[in-house]
Amino acid sequence: MSRRITAALTATAAAVLLVLTGCSGGGPQRAQVVVTTNVLGDITRNVLGDQAQVSVLMRPGADPHSFGISAQQAAEFELADLVVHNGLGLEEGVLRSVRAAETAGVATLPVGERVDPIRYTSDESRGQADPHFWTDPRRVAAAVDVIAQQVVEHVDGVDPAVVRANAARYRGEVEALDTATAARFAAIPAQQRKLVTNHHVFGYLAQRYDFEVIGAVIPSGTTLASPSASDLAGLAGAVRQAGVRAVFADSSQPDRLARALADQAGLDVRVVPLFSESLSPPGEGAGTYLEMTRSNAEAIATGLGG
Repeated sequence: MSRRITAALTATAAAVLLVLTGCSGGGPQRAQVVVTTNVLGDITRNVLGDQAQVSVLMRPGADPHSFGISAQQAAEFELADLVVHNGLGLEEGVLRSVRAAETAGVATLPVGERVDPIRYTSDESRGQADPHFWTDPRRVAAAVDVIAQQVVEHVDGVDPAVVRANAARYRGEVEALDTATAARFAAIPAQQRKLVTNHHVFGYLAQRYDFEVIGAVIPSGTTLASPSASDLAGLAGAVRQAGVRAVFADSSQPDRLARALADQAGLDVRVVPLFSESLSPPGEGAGTYLEMTRSNAEAIATGLGG
């Protein structure tokens, strides 16, 4: 059976399922944009407003490196007008579905590839593209424009003027966030702007706001890797030498390894949780991208004595 026929049958089956479960609403089906991560989902919803349905696959608190999707969610890809994904290897369990959608003729947008990505400079991920661009609000502002343009080009039925107005408004909010974040970090003495994180996730933030990344508990750009005893011992020595005050752990991951590092360093080092990979449920500190970035800026500044 050809790929084209297989894709058509999959899409047809998914459409029938939506009707049987009462999701069709009895009227014309709205254009749909499918988004992989919840960070990109929030950004995309701000760009689209009420112009199309936005389906976000990753739940609050999930780890984008390890989250998977159901067969029904996979079928949504091939029914979408546009698939928005981070790319650069972030959503390791979803890439096959993205590729299948592309084969079926669905427009896909790998946002991370369009916002001047940087590369890891150390440890086992050295030389690979870093997908965590959202820790730099200036790149998110660029992503807003990229998403808006792709929506106008590929999503039928949207009003381009409304989409562009939404994007301009939200971009202004992101740019104001960047200014406020820079001001908050300015309170941290330069010699204290040193980061140790659970894995390599804040390279963009470090570049934007002039931090030094001492290292990561998991010496990789993905949470699926594991540190060795020698990795922990080496990082502990670096932490001790640099006089690091805090280790920052992902809120979506257990901080056991970060605490082990703090203990091994033999210093009074606090473990501070950050919303680095995922939004939280509403009301828990990072319900939106803007709220997540504000929360992280405050936690980093407080943790480092700013």
